[in-house]
Amino acid sequence: MIVVMNGRADQTDIEKIINELKRRGLDINISRGDKRTVIGIIGDTSTLESFPFYAYSGVEKVLRVLKPYKLASREFTDQRTSIRLKNITIGGKELTMVAGPCAIENEEQIFEIAGELSRLGVKVLRGGAFKPRTSPYSFQGLGKEGLKLMSKAAKAFNLLTITEVMSVKQVDLVAEYADILQVGTRNMQNFILLKELGRIKKPVMLKRGMSATLEELLLSAEHIMSQGNREVILCERGIRTFENYTRNTLDISAIPALKELSHLPVIVDPSHGTGRWRLVNPMSKSAIVAGADGLIIEVHPHPKSSLSDGAQTLNFDTFLQLLKEIKPIANAIGREINFTDK
Repeated sequence: MIVVMNGRADQTDIEKIINELKRRGLDINISRGDKRTVIGIIGDTSTLESFPFYAYSGVEKVLRVLKPYKLASREFTDQRTSIRLKNITIGGKELTMVAGPCAIENEEQIFEIAGELSRLGVKVLRGGAFKPRTSPYSFQGLGKEGLKLMSKAAKAFNLLTITEVMSVKQVDLVAEYADILQVGTRNMQNFILLKELGRIKKPVMLKRGMSATLEELLLSAEHIMSQGNREVILCERGIRTFENYTRNTLDISAIPALKELSHLPVIVDPSHGTGRWRLVNPMSKSAIVAGADGLIIEVHPHPKSSLSDGAQTLNFDTFLQLLKEIKPIANAIGREINFTDK
């Protein structure tokens, strides 16, 4: 349930109704706009059937949120969520480009990649330190040492960072080194982890589970948001279907669907979504046209020698070509992508 306070309501009016709702054991979320304040009520709202909302000064209307995901729903707010971090806004007019290796391998590799991305104007460096690989014999990542190397490289080239956190025990460690924490597809419904991430003050990128519905994805986002962290980024990264030519089936229709259902920004991962580097470029274009707020792309100077996911990774030349080709598409639909080709 949400209570919309009109523009004439002052802080005293708002606090009166909030205090009474809290006295009844309900949790409250406040969303302040330019003209209205929205009070989100979380909990058993059946006790409010006879509550005299309109007796309180400043109450414009009272609405029930029908979706099971309350805070993530468009019913909760008409305003698109945008997340500001230093020199970027995720969910703004400019598309957010995130790029880097699937796995951080050594200092030379991550510095070379960070330097090239910085030269091109990319602002967010991705890199895996803890790698949840299907095979226990595959490279599992450098762990804490990888986090340190990524942070060091990012600071050297003024980049933001994103990396995956796999367990509750890793949250504080990863948050120490990363600007954005990523939840991978295998952990989308690790609710204990999600709730812990809801208590930190850093953005979380939530990847769709490989067999998850959109409602399940949004309910997972709700677990994070219900703990106080509203800075959630949804990520479409492909789902498992009967097709085996591609690694996954990138669900382009999920992008406009999520935009219709939720106010949260949506990033697309065409690297994992296809598993084939030649398909990353066309699927990136499709994602942007469909309304994605950005892309997360695997980039490596020598994909064939990469320790992880080389088949879906772009080299520097193919990544630059991607940036060149998506720029006019972004401009045509009223978005921007800024990069430098020197």
